[in-house]
Amino acid sequence: MSTVQQTPSGVTLDVDHSDAAYRAWLKEAVRKVQADANRSADTHLLRFPLPERWGIDLYLKDESTHPTGSLKHRLARSLFLYGLCNGWIRPGRPVIEASSGSTAVSEAYFAKLIGVPFIAVMPRTTSAEKCRLIEFHGGQCHFVDDSRKMYEESARLAVDTGGHYMDQFTYAERATDWRGNNNIAESIFRQLRLERFPEPAWIVATAGTGGTSATLARYVHYMQHDTRICVADPENSCFFEGWTTGDPDVTCDCGSRIEGIGRPRMEPSFVPGAIDRMMKVPDAASVAAVRALEQAIGRKAGGSTGTGLWSALKIVAEMVAEGRRGSVVTLLCDPGDRYLDKYYSDAWLAEQGLDIAPYAAAIEQLLATGVWPE
Repeated sequence: MSTVQQTPSGVTLDVDHSDAAYRAWLKEAVRKVQADANRSADTHLLRFPLPERWGIDLYLKDESTHPTGSLKHRLARSLFLYGLCNGWIRPGRPVIEASSGSTAVSEAYFAKLIGVPFIAVMPRTTSAEKCRLIEFHGGQCHFVDDSRKMYEESARLAVDTGGHYMDQFTYAERATDWRGNNNIAESIFRQLRLERFPEPAWIVATAGTGGTSATLARYVHYMQHDTRICVADPENSCFFEGWTTGDPDVTCDCGSRIEGIGRPRMEPSFVPGAIDRMMKVPDAASVAAVRALEQAIGRKAGGSTGTGLWSALKIVAEMVAEGRRGSVVTLLCDPGDRYLDKYYSDAWLAEQGLDIAPYAAAIEQLLATGVWPE
């Protein structure tokens, strides 16, 4: 511990750490990240077919069309700009992230874009396709056997390498500009402007960091919309229990089977007070929902999309039962081709002990009759 030295009387102390070479590198790195946003067209808003007589429109914000194929592309861009502008990301030093896959794919892309190394600390159970994509973008995969150890292992690697631990679970909600700037919420409302129900009754999100739900909720509050925000949580995750009990220290002793969402602890970026409703969704229901999505629109999606879609369909059923018209929006988070060996594999389902038949039947009954089964 150092002690503060007394300033000599009448003397102004002046220390200048300016580094012209670093500032030139920083300016170019920020330009490259912002240019990526300008090159990327906004993602599509897809309609899920519902009977016209219901007077309800269900949309999926298709985040799989980002350059790195997932919702996490927005987050990774925001985190890199945040880290760069804070002076945390430095030339030649690695960026390290704790991730179950999709965030790491997107961060590997941005690390390559600005020319810094990238290390993803991930559970050993992460899908092989996600690992391939991380390495395709120049990143390195560093595996842990216990997903709860990702945080401390990432911090250790940052210290050992002199790099920067990005820590999406802490900084997701503060790195994103929730007031607008083409964030996901502003984009949804702009795309709904000419629809028959331009202000959705509900937007359904899922939570990995909690940053997306925080952005959506803050934006609708800021813009004074009446839209409500629902967060769908999978099995083996703490967000639902933490939200319902008000206990931020709740933990779970095993990892989520739905990659990209669900956490063994309440993450700092999750903002419980901003959201209106939560649902705890069985993993089998999430898988049934993504398979129903493929039947409905011909698109495969990851398991987290199914978690949100199941909850959105439940809300649609409530609106039908109450005779309410309006719109509901949920997210298509990433493409299903990353999970062919999981959510689209009957062998994997059997290995996990998941029976999706009752949930598939429930969706079929809803779409045929408008009634959600008990």
